Amino acid sequence: MAYGVLAGPSYVLVSLAQALTRDGFDLTRHAWSLLANGGLGWIQIGNLVMTGLMTCALALGLRRGLAPGTGAVWAPRLLGAYGLSLVAAGAFRADPALGFPIGTPQTGTAVTWHGTLHFLAGGIGFACLVAACLVLGRRFSAEGRRGWAAFSRSTGVLFLAGFLAMAAGGGAVWSNLAFTGAVVLAWAWVSAVAAHLYRRATPASAA
Repeated sequence: MAYGVLAGPSYVLVSLAQALTRDGFDLTRHAWSLLANGGLGWIQIGNLVMTGLMTCALALGLRRGLAPGTGAVWAPRLLGAYGLSLVAAGAFRADPALGFPIGTPQTGTAVTWHGTLHFLAGGIGFACLVAACLVLGRRFSAEGRRGWAAFSRSTGVLFLAGFLAMAAGGGAVWSNLAFTGAVVLAWAWVSAVAAHLYRRATPASAA
């Protein structure tokens, strides 16, 4: 589960470092997945793949840390599926769009097979992440941990809203910023939950 603690900060920091330094990238207009394009695109591809593998490792840890009880089966499966979707999103990069990388038209860019697979992988993975938030929210509620339950459920709802805003916004500033904020929130939740469950599991394993 310790990999789950590291996954979020690692993904966000590497993405932000690129977003702030790569020519032509605009945080208000461009999704982080576009960083997989261009000469330095391998950095974001590696970031997606490594983060996905760390999320899969978290899922394996949850199989032990949550058993038995509510969500012990489906929370690991859903987070594992999300991790695999990140690996797939790295393997099938997003299409260049909205002027990035430099030289890409602002509108009317072609849709390729790898761009379609990237979007499908993201959609499936995001749905699994939202479901995982709700499943763990139910688990925490059953344990009487109301704060964690509310955090989990609100994260799921806000992330879904951010994704739908990005899908419908057509590159609008408000929609991209909403989705970026939702991504940061979701990774904060993943890391916080992983740290919480890791601390709970460590004394038992040490004994």
